[in-house]
Amino acid sequence: MSPRRRLRTRLLASHLAVVVVGSATLSIAVGLVAPGAFEAAMGHAADGMGEMMTTLVRDAFQEATRTALVIAVGAAAVAAIAVAIALSARLSRPIGRLARASRRIASGRYAERVPVTSDDEIGDLAASFNTMAASLEATERRRLQLVGDVAHELRTPLATLDGYLEGLEDGVIAPTEATWTLLRGETSRLARLVNDLQELWRAEARQLPMSLTPVDIAGQVRAVGERFAAQAHEREIMIQSELGPEPLMATADAERLGQILDNFVSNAVRYSLPGNRVTLSARAERKTITIGVADEGPGHTPEQLERVFERFYRVDPSRSRALGGSGIGLAIARALAEAMGGHVAAESEGPDQGATFRVFLPMVGSED
Repeated sequence: MSPRRRLRTRLLASHLAVVVVGSATLSIAVGLVAPGAFEAAMGHAADGMGEMMTTLVRDAFQEATRTALVIAVGAAAVAAIAVAIALSARLSRPIGRLARASRRIASGRYAERVPVTSDDEIGDLAASFNTMAASLEATERRRLQLVGDVAHELRTPLATLDGYLEGLEDGVIAPTEATWTLLRGETSRLARLVNDLQELWRAEARQLPMSLTPVDIAGQVRAVGERFAAQAHEREIMIQSELGPEPLMATADAERLGQILDNFVSNAVRYSLPGNRVTLSARAERKTITIGVADEGPGHTPEQLERVFERFYRVDPSRSRALGGSGIGLAIARALAEAMGGHVAAESEGPDQGATFRVFLPMVGSED
């Protein structure tokens, strides 16, 4: 028997059980109460009637009562069956759709959805099912995209390595220092990509060890500015900090926060032109500490801002690869911020208008 038919059978049985219990209760109540009520209603009228007439009237009343009970019980049973059929159809139809849709999703058809036809518990169940299905579809889409992106990223260095090794083997390419340097660079690129992928997976899976403690944000901002001062000076880029006098303490992992800020500042310096400025800032707003890294670089369109934290997304793929970017750093930054109870965001007024990347972290004491 299918689940749908089992549900209908159970609903019908439950309604019939209610009819049986109600009918038994009504019969007992009528059997106990009706004779006394009848006698009281007749009053002294029976005194003027003969004993035979009184018996006949009482028998007639009891017969009429039994007939009425039988008719009432029959009508109630018919009504119960009709209501059970109607309700079972109303309940089992959406449940049947959910069961069929879940089987199709289990077979890999993640685009499956069910209509939400009511705003009751069944409707809530259908809406929750659709939300779950959408999440599964997005996860599967990201998985497939990740596989394709990884294959694409690995293809270029592997092809370079294979071509040069084949050239070295055939004697076409001389084993000079420049050749070994190039090969070493490609293997380093592969190792960096693999390490970034492992870091991203562990961060998104919340498997990175986190030590959440009060962190001096002003100190973190000054430290990241000092780390990139030489690189920025070499490219004639100025790094400046905008910090207020008040202490800023956030609940975070100092090492992971440094990793996020390093990524933001590294990108800002990498894509800035000589003479540009990179501004580091931090402020407290309500129960959140906001750290920003603003540059005067190429900026982003609204469409690019929506995807800038996606894995392997590059605004300018050829330029990013030339500058050594793997396209995973911002995705790692987002995962790390979320693992610390915060989030990241990017802002830009448009192309050639620069961009600002921010990380939002809970202020010390805001978790209480």
